This record gives sequence, C-alpha cells and structure tokens, in this order.
Amino acid sequence: MARGALQGLRRDLITDAFAFHPMAPLRDGHPLLGLVPRRFRGYARWLPHAALTGFTVLLMLTAAESYSGLGGVLAALLAGVPLLTTMFRPIGAWWLSFGATVVTGVLFSDGWSSTGPWTDTGFFSHLVVMGVVAARTRPRVAAEMWLLTALLGLAFSSWGGWYGADPFIMVFLSGVVLFVVAAVRGLRDSRKEVAAQVAVTEVERTRRTLLEERTTIARELHDVVAHHMSVIAIQAEAAPYRVENPPEELTQSFAIIRENAVIALTELRRVLGVVRAEDYQAPDAPQPTLADLDRLIANVREAGLQVEKTVTGAVRELPQGVELSAYRIIQEGLSNTLRHAPGAAARVEISYVLGGIGLRVLNGPPRGLLKPSPGAGHGITGMRERVTMLGGEMTDGTTDDGGYEVAVFIPVPGERA
Repeated sequence: MARGALQGLRRDLITDAFAFHPMAPLRDGHPLLGLVPRRFRGYARWLPHAALTGFTVLLMLTAAESYSGLGGVLAALLAGVPLLTTMFRPIGAWWLSFGATVVTGVLFSDGWSSTGPWTDTGFFSHLVVMGVVAARTRPRVAAEMWLLTALLGLAFSSWGGWYGADPFIMVFLSGVVLFVVAAVRGLRDSRKEVAAQVAVTEVERTRRTLLEERTTIARELHDVVAHHMSVIAIQAEAAPYRVENPPEELTQSFAIIRENAVIALTELRRVLGVVRAEDYQAPDAPQPTLADLDRLIANVREAGLQVEKTVTGAVRELPQGVELSAYRIIQEGLSNTLRHAPGAAARVEISYVLGGIGLRVLNGPPRGLLKPSPGAGHGITGMRERVTMLGGEMTDGTTDDGGYEVAVFIPVPGERA
C-alpha cells in the first residue's frame, strides 16, 4: 500500500509537474454569463482569469508594503508568481508555492504571527493556490497536497520551534477549503454524468421506439406480401387447368411463375417471419450462394432476358456472407435490368482474385417500351449497404451507349492481394 501510494504521488505531483494546462474560459451557457449583457459575454468568459489576476495584484501590493526594500519585492514575488502560474501549470504552481513556503520560513521568520512558516500574504497565497489546483485536478491530488503541506508545517514546527511556528491554522483551513472544492467539483461532475446518462437514455429510447415501429412494419409487410405471393402461386398452379388444351409455352410460363413465387415466399418467411414470434422457426432451406447462380440466370432467361455469364480466376468457396451478398447483388442487378431496361441484353462477370471477388453486372440500353417503375429505388442502396458492411467498394452509373453498369469488389478476410 505504501509503495502504491508513493507511485501515485509521483504520477500526480512529480511526473510532468510543469506540463502546460491552461485554464479554460467559462463555457457557453454558464450561469454567470446569463447575468452579463450579450455584447459583453465574450469578455465575461475570462472572468475567472481576471478575478485571480486581480487578487494576485492585491496580494503582491500588500506583501510589498509589509517589508521594505528587496524584502518587499521578494515577498511580493513569492506570493504572486505561484498564483499566476495556476492558470497555466497548476501542479507546477503548487510546487512553486511549496518552495516559497520554505524560503519565507527561513528568510521571514520574524514576520510570523500565528500562521506557521508562512507570512501573512504567503498564507493566503498558498491557500488559494491549493484551492485552484484542487479545482483543476483529481480529488486525490488535493489529498496529497494537503498531506505534504501538513508535513511541511510540522517539520518547521518541530525543527524550528523556537521560531514560534504553528501550522494548525493552515492545516485546518486548507482541509476545509479542499473539502469544499472537492465536494463542489464532485457535485458538478455528478450532474454532468446524470445529464450524459439522460441523453444516452433518450437516444436508446428513441432507437427502441424506431425498432418497435420497424418490427410492426415488418410484421405487416410479412402478412401482406406473404398472402399475395401465396395467391400468385396458387393461381399460377391452377390456371393451366382452366383452359382446355393450353399451349405448352403457357403451361411452362405458369410453372415458372409458381416456382418463383414459392422461392420468394420462402425467402420472405426466412427474412421477415422471425419477427412474428419469439418461437418462430425459420425454414431450413440453405441460403443461396454463387453455386446457385446458374439457376437464377436460367430463371431470368426464361423471363426473356438474354444473359451472358463470364467467370475468371480460380473458382473457390468463399465465406457464407460473401457468397450470399454476391448472389444478392447479381440478383438485384438482373432484376433492375428486367424492370428498367426491357429488351436489353445483360452480362455478368465474376472474377476470383487474390484478396477477394470482383463482380460486374452490365446491361445495354433498353430496346422496348420503358414504363415508369413503381419501385422506391432501394435496389442500388441495398447493394451499397451490403458492400459497405463487408468492407468492399462499389461503383455504378450509366455507360456510354445508354446502358447501366454495377461494379463491386468484396474483400475476403484472410486472403492477401
């Protein structure tokens, strides 16, 4: 315990004792600034500095009058310099005041009254220095200053008792001052912590409300979309039986519609169904990967989109999150081509490179009638969010021939380019 106390004292009062820590002006919104007219508030922010400087000047003049000649000048400097230094180097200022006490205890012993080794002006100077330093540092520093000050006074009283030194007044008053300063500062810090906690609580409450609203929307979305997708699947399955001798192309088209509706319904339940209840069991179907890309391309080809796929590099298995995101990005790119570029051809390029995977979805200009899209334009945003989540990069924009291009690079952890 003694070793730890000495190490703490060394860190607090010795290490970087004269480090530069200027006293900050009053913050905006301080109660004192509210008492000052608005046009003078810029100057009023420096009120603590002005008050401390004025007190220092008054104390130095008093010290100079108490002694004649060089003694008065020295007494004024020993009382004033530590006070001014508290505004820039608080710990160093206390050491200056501590040293000034030793000097005055030796040189001005005849000027003591009942203030121990301090002169009358040095007594008030040291008391104010301790209070200012305690207000600008941690409470432990205040305790250490008080203890060393008491030991210094007791040392002079024991070894120089014939001077009539009595440190009790300083020890008692400095203890009261330091206790009050520490209490006020503790109360102020507690209020700041409470205010910060209230702000954090408000943010959390807002976030929780937002999540609850999103959960409600997700439940409603699941109910509405799942219902309509189920209707589409059922109608697509029953439609060929309502026509006598339907063409094979029509039967195949309805089969494709039903298959895609069932796939979409399964994925919708996997993504949104979990919010319906805590014991909801998601479907056991695996998440799609790049290995399922040929089936996706076959589906969009049957929908009338000409798609060309190119794969370069050594094909290898990637992390599940990368595989899923790559699949979804290509899926969204082809869906955008179907919606926004009817009649255009598309090309999908997949590049397996060291350090990650590159994707490129490119389509030409629309060849058919371009109808207004009812979508909200979230496709590109969703792509970008996936890429950003994985630490990748994405560019998109129109091409010179009027088409559209999406280029993505997704890094793979553990691989070096």
